[in-house]
Amino acid sequence: MKTIVFTGGHHTGALEVAKRLKERGWKIVWFGHKHSMWNDTSHSSEYKEVTEAGIEFHDLLAGKFHHTYNPLKLIRIPWGFIQALCLLLILKPHGIVSFGGYLAVPTVIMGWIMGIPSITHEQTITQGWANKLISRFVKKVALTWPGNKGVVVGLPLRKEILDAKKRDLNKPLLFVTGGKQGAVTINRVIFEALPKLLEKFDVLHQVGNNTEYGDWQTAQKIKLKGYKCVDFLNARDQAQALVDAEVVVGRSGAHIIYELGFLAKKCVLIPIPWVSHNEQYLNAKLLEETGNAIILAQDKLNSSSFETAIAQAQLLNPQKMALVTDSSERMVKLIETEFGA
Repeated sequence: MKTIVFTGGHHTGALEVAKRLKERGWKIVWFGHKHSMWNDTSHSSEYKEVTEAGIEFHDLLAGKFHHTYNPLKLIRIPWGFIQALCLLLILKPHGIVSFGGYLAVPTVIMGWIMGIPSITHEQTITQGWANKLISRFVKKVALTWPGNKGVVVGLPLRKEILDAKKRDLNKPLLFVTGGKQGAVTINRVIFEALPKLLEKFDVLHQVGNNTEYGDWQTAQKIKLKGYKCVDFLNARDQAQALVDAEVVVGRSGAHIIYELGFLAKKCVLIPIPWVSHNEQYLNAKLLEETGNAIILAQDKLNSSSFETAIAQAQLLNPQKMALVTDSSERMVKLIETEFGA
């Protein structure tokens, strides 16, 4: 049985590809984060979803240069290379598949030194620091969007997104998600704005379960009719929430942007301002330009601006974007061609 190592920061799309390869007889091993953030003791959604799929998981304690000033975190940079090298020597994989992010850097470079071929997938419009570096060490670069050098395959959509059907609800649903980890800034505004929001919507709030900030504990204490909080949504439940929602509120990471464009959802997007190359804002602009989104800058975020943005989003006439929908199969074919099926 041939082995492939999967790694990178965008695990949602990567996992769809990994599952398909696993069904075809490949052994999949995952290098990822068991915990989402420094000092967080709860398991990351990446760890939960990958292990639930029956895939072997290794917690790679790698570090990143970008916006990192803590000496203890910087020590993780060389340690990540050592750990990746040791794991690759033990596993002897036939190939490495990266989905961007700093975890991919030590894995791909150590693989290159060992003669292990790699493929990387670029999910964002602009090439991130990690993918810009590792593109020099890979056989092929797969792209979500045209513009950079590589093979355009689109973004792997979850089967649950493709299959979900909108339900008839008694009241319009506002789905608020801060991404896999939750978003403290958004959570705090939601807590303040809830009474007014519940006059018009039922609210489903994906809070996250970061043990450092305690938002999940705060949300659980709220007993208002029409408000439901969850720390984490599995793929099926999140897909259903996206399909059912009248308005979706969230960050503007690459994967949710693609899903919202595919589903033609009205949304309010609050880009993370500190990510490299301002990529979340550029992602959000894609949906704003097609009339699907209202962009709300984080430094303008408060309960009043939040309520205004949602009211504006309700007036939108979203258009379904012409997107590649068989991206998972395209990635599988690319991987099997390059690594030898």
